[in-house]
Amino acid sequence: MSPKRTSLTLLSSIIVGLLSTQLIFQYPPCLKCLLNLDLLTPSFFPYLISFCTQKPDHHHHHKYPKSNTTICDDFPPGFPPPDTNTTSILCVDRNGCCNFTTVQSAVDAVGNFSQKRTVIWINKGIYYEKVTIPRTKSSITFQGQGLYSTAIAWNDTANSAHGTFNSASVSTFGTNFIAKNISFINVAPIPSPGDVGAQAVAIRVGGDQSAFWGCGFFGAQDTLHDDRGRHYFKECYIQGSIDFIFGDARSLYESCEMISIASPVPAGLKVINGAVTAHGRASGDENTGFSFVNCTIGGTGRIWLGRAWRPYSRVVFINTFMTDIISPEGWNDFNDPARDQTLFYGEYKCSGPGANQSMRAPYVQKLSDAQALPFLNASYIDGDQWLQPFN
Repeated sequence: MSPKRTSLTLLSSIIVGLLSTQLIFQYPPCLKCLLNLDLLTPSFFPYLISFCTQKPDHHHHHKYPKSNTTICDDFPPGFPPPDTNTTSILCVDRNGCCNFTTVQSAVDAVGNFSQKRTVIWINKGIYYEKVTIPRTKSSITFQGQGLYSTAIAWNDTANSAHGTFNSASVSTFGTNFIAKNISFINVAPIPSPGDVGAQAVAIRVGGDQSAFWGCGFFGAQDTLHDDRGRHYFKECYIQGSIDFIFGDARSLYESCEMISIASPVPAGLKVINGAVTAHGRASGDENTGFSFVNCTIGGTGRIWLGRAWRPYSRVVFINTFMTDIISPEGWNDFNDPARDQTLFYGEYKCSGPGANQSMRAPYVQKLSDAQALPFLNASYIDGDQWLQPFN
């Protein structure tokens, strides 16, 4: 075996060892250090992401990647192309092959209230930085190279950021934000149920008319802050443990995969240690809620489909496959029976061992065709007014 091959094998073993002991969670600068090692070529990043987020090994299987021979091979001559009347393209590469080496610097270069769409093309790699898109910057697209190849990661918690909402690795407040083929990660330590201040958001989506295509969201408690506005998620991978999709937006999730990383619960114990959703609708006048259509739920733990973070919480699951990690009662009213009269939790034509409704909480609705109809497609989020096809 050549010395170079031996070094790469040894380094890979060290990385796997560090990640398997969760050192990367306990000491996030370890991640930054690893990312700066020359032997970690961009093609290795999917494996780093997979290990550091504890992604279940049954989900995807890959062969060991070959290293790139030239750092800037990904860039054809003349890339990025010149601006047009409707679109500008900015290029980000952490190795210096573009005009920008960080995502935030590219966002900062976008003009305020621009009438054009700005596509920020982000090359393969993990970008260890905290990113904010302010309200003054609309119509921005993050174009990654694959949800297991391109990621933005940070490690704030509610404690370190002075509040859960501020802990997001990425925060988007501008309207018409789009993300394609990229992951958002919070690598803070995985909390146990009841831990104080350990919430760690991967992304906060606070702008109206936002869409995510083929994206990944990796974290534990409060992974995806689906804050406010109308949002669309298509074929996304969402990982977490406690309330890992939360907020007060009106959002449609189509063909998404939700994976719980809550601790496994031994057979016979009735403990609950996680929840998929915590919707925050506070008034019956709010037209908000989460709709999940043609999705799947799996992973570990014993979890609720949702709990009523605020009294008028509204969530529906339609044609969704649920494994046996879903508790028989399915939902939780935040231990406040008064909310049973105002929340709206519904299921329609779901399948799998976790979809059995015979022991569901009494306030859960088995939706009729008519009740399910408003939640079935993009009309739920007024998509005909703003949602564009993937291409």
